[in-house]
Amino acid sequence: MARFLLIHGAWHGAWCWHKVIPALQARGHQAFAIDLPAHGVDKRSTAEVTFDDYVTRVGEALATADEPWVLVGHSMGGAVITAVAERFPERLSGLIYLTAIALASGESMAKNPVAASPPEFFAALTASPDRSSTRFDPVAARDVFYADCSPQDIALAEACLVPQSTAVMRAPVHYTPARWGSVPRAYIVCTEDRGLSPDGQRAMLARMGFARVADLASSHSPFFSQPERLADTLVSLAESAIAG
Repeated sequence: MARFLLIHGAWHGAWCWHKVIPALQARGHQAFAIDLPAHGVDKRSTAEVTFDDYVTRVGEALATADEPWVLVGHSMGGAVITAVAERFPERLSGLIYLTAIALASGESMAKNPVAASPPEFFAALTASPDRSSTRFDPVAARDVFYADCSPQDIALAEACLVPQSTAVMRAPVHYTPARWGSVPRAYIVCTEDRGLSPDGQRAMLARMGFARVADLASSHSPFFSQPERLADTLVSLAESAIAG
């Protein structure tokens, strides 16, 4: 049995995993999702939150159990789980990056030379007056993030998307082979993603040396459109990681 902790991406919250959690539980595993600071039901000010706050929040969740966890990071959550693995490698049995940001050490999400998003992605961003956060246009998100999702799932997302801290996106992520590199890792490429190009995904994972890679014919949001297939893929990759 694996113990999964699911980490959402930018503008999202724990709510986006509501189909995947029961799917993992039905397969005999434990699964949990948390809101990062200033996301979901967490009401911390977006202007005050830092990337370190994200890492600390995940570390607090990991500390709630003695057993090791499989961390799953979606999109921006990939950068988060990288930093968490550097700080808490002893608490982890595996990392799974889901169409996720996979940075070289020292890079930030705002300055990643490999990841590629289409012009429609950047056109959908609106900065706050003080430029401390961005909002993603919910209408544009229907195509960029949720192209293969149901109207009900899209409506949920439109109601729940929140501003994203720009300070978080500019923070460099540092890691080492001795700590982050000691945790088995895998990557799930979403081949129909319109928010983070498949070529960009493959370029990122190639630099970081992922031994296990799986493809899903999915948009940026398989947690909505393919929760059962996503759960099967997560379980398969987690079992391979734990088995070594």
